[in-house]
Amino acid sequence: MEQEKEKVTKLELDNPSDFRFHVAYMAYSEAWDENTSEDARNKLNEIMSSLTATEADYEDFYAKISQFRTNQIEYHRERIQGQRKRDYRMSEKKSARASRHRT
Repeated sequence: MEQEKEKVTKLELDNPSDFRFHVAYMAYSEAWDENTSEDARNKLNEIMSSLTATEADYEDFYAKISQFRTNQIEYHRERIQGQRKRDYRMSEKKSARASRHRT
């Protein structure tokens, strides 16, 4: 006997009036389009359904869906080294003096 596999369909739950939910749905939709595996799509549907049933919050949603997303953006903070104007001027004067006397 042949078992018929039901094709998994994308959930149409978008709510543009709720910004947070709309952005979460967009992330789900992109992940859905990138993954062709039926198992991955089933899991994505489960994750999205748990968000709509308010079983999970948005932080959990993004943590779970991140494994299915390919273009993740990571932010890194970089420290900016500042310098007082007086210190800068003193170092410039010193290097200018040194360059004048190098001959």
